[in-house]
Amino acid sequence: IDFDLILENVKDLNALAGEGLSEIEHTPRGARLRQPQSLPLTLYQDGIVMGEGPFRAYEEPSTQQYLQDIMDGYFPSELQPHYPNGI
Repeated sequence: IDFDLILENVKDLNALAGEGLSEIEHTPRGARLRQPQSLPLTLYQDGIVMGEGPFRAYEEPSTQQYLQDIMDGYFPSELQPHYPNGI
């Protein structure tokens, strides 16, 4: 696992998803600025944790696919149904 590549690509993907930019959210009484939703990713020596989800070992096929998507420069495919514009 190329951790440097993962970190570099996560940074690039965050920029594409609008990290640090505010969005206008319309409310019944007007509007307000809202930060885009984020999903923390914690990398460990033997696995990952996404948000407040369970620990996922690197040996698990779904974890391998998740990281391969990131290393290929794409948002993880498993997140696309829930976050079509990236996260």
